[in-house]
Amino acid sequence: MLNPTVNRIAFTIIMMCMILTGCGRATEAEPRKNVEMQAFKPEISLVYEAEEAKGTGKVAAVVNPKLKNFSGNSYVEGFEEDTDACIFQVEIPKEGFYDLNFVSAGMGGEKHNYVSVDKESIGTVYVEEAEFTDSVIERVYMTAGKHEITLSKYWGWISLDCLKITDSAPIDTSVYQITTPLCNPNASEEAKRLYSYLCDIYGKQFLSGQTCDAGPFGKEVQVIKKTTGKLPAIISMDFMDYTTSRVANGTEGRTTEYALAAWKNGHIVSFHWHWTVPEKYITGDWFSSFYKEHTNIDLNKIMNGQDEEGYGLLMQDMDVIAQQLTILRDNGVPVLFRPLHEASGGWFWWGAADAESYKKLYITMYEKFTKEYGLNNLIWVWNGQDARWYPGDEYVDIIGEDVYPGERVYTSQISKYLNAATNYSEEPKPVYMTENGCIFDPDLAIRDGAMWGMWSTWQGEFVAKGTAIHTLSEQYTEESMLIKAYEHEAVVTLDELPDLKSYPIREEWKDD
Repeated sequence: MLNPTVNRIAFTIIMMCMILTGCGRATEAEPRKNVEMQAFKPEISLVYEAEEAKGTGKVAAVVNPKLKNFSGNSYVEGFEEDTDACIFQVEIPKEGFYDLNFVSAGMGGEKHNYVSVDKESIGTVYVEEAEFTDSVIERVYMTAGKHEITLSKYWGWISLDCLKITDSAPIDTSVYQITTPLCNPNASEEAKRLYSYLCDIYGKQFLSGQTCDAGPFGKEVQVIKKTTGKLPAIISMDFMDYTTSRVANGTEGRTTEYALAAWKNGHIVSFHWHWTVPEKYITGDWFSSFYKEHTNIDLNKIMNGQDEEGYGLLMQDMDVIAQQLTILRDNGVPVLFRPLHEASGGWFWWGAADAESYKKLYITMYEKFTKEYGLNNLIWVWNGQDARWYPGDEYVDIIGEDVYPGERVYTSQISKYLNAATNYSEEPKPVYMTENGCIFDPDLAIRDGAMWGMWSTWQGEFVAKGTAIHTLSEQYTEESMLIKAYEHEAVVTLDELPDLKSYPIREEWKDD
């Protein structure tokens, strides 16, 4: 997401935002549900009134309620400071999975807030309506007995009526069964072979991945090798330093070269692009001018035809990246390509406009790369993190989610997985954890049904400490968990990948 040299305080703040988008929210797309799920009726239904729970900081019951249709005697408000929270002491009758519904109302529009169970972060919930409505985080595993469930301030400014707890519906296993071909009808043989393998193992295994802009030679990869004795199956890199405005300031891109080496060594190659705006639009630090606060670019004007020069400059930048992808195509390298990531968060310039302009830009890039440049080696990974920003199934192969829940949090993030698996596309697509701070515990992910197709831990301090080449940072993932993940029987490492150059293409996806 961010270059590791960016100020680390700002880095942490922004990364914590990433878990918010799309988590526990109602979206415009209707979830895909089979008949069994539609007929599911919870056996357990518990209600805990917020005014009877423990409030910390400014959280307290409202004396003269103004909102209507609340349960109990009142509701609570006061989510204003970082220490403000509502803590429920609950008793669960039997071990299992539960949906936590924080019936609440937003003050002044969209609001996101943290949820923890027994002081362990499990995600966030979202509410937008000004009247009391459901705000659900799904499929939380709890043992029988007493638990502490906390809703704490992130954005804050909500009215909280109660917590409703019901047992969860079983997961619709069709989310793991991928039958649709690549969205590009002219996809190359290399892309089809890789995608066939990805779909064959999806729902059964996790691909290990690491973000490392130095490719297979980087310190993060070497730290993993030294610690676990294994190497990640996927290496993710950035096209950032090829961008026109960065080259004008002295950068020199090397990641295409590293990607060729990674593929030669047997790794799967993944790319994202921190797209620095054209120089005309830089208003602050050029190095960080993929962030909206360092630019004055207006994507709405560019995509609706009011800024024709800006459109031309963006096309020139796309040409530069297309040329790098062409090198990979000509060398037979299929690429998991994740452009315009995390748009709904609003911190990047491509997400600072409205969703329609973003989708136009994404589709324009897809059309340019596939039709003009014939980049049929790309497997398109969409990472907008909100259904309103989804460009359509015909432009997406894999759905990516970026998850930064804090330090040493090994939960499966099942609610975020299910949201991505059921609320974005009209047909099942693989869901990948395209960025993460902590590595999830594979045993918990299997137990919960959060069958992320991959993880790709972010670089820098998330793996390697300081500038030391072979020093493991345990700030986010402890050594024991890193070793457990890389040695787990359901985790695929480099040595366990098949020969992807000859992997059989699914019969139904072969050319006629």
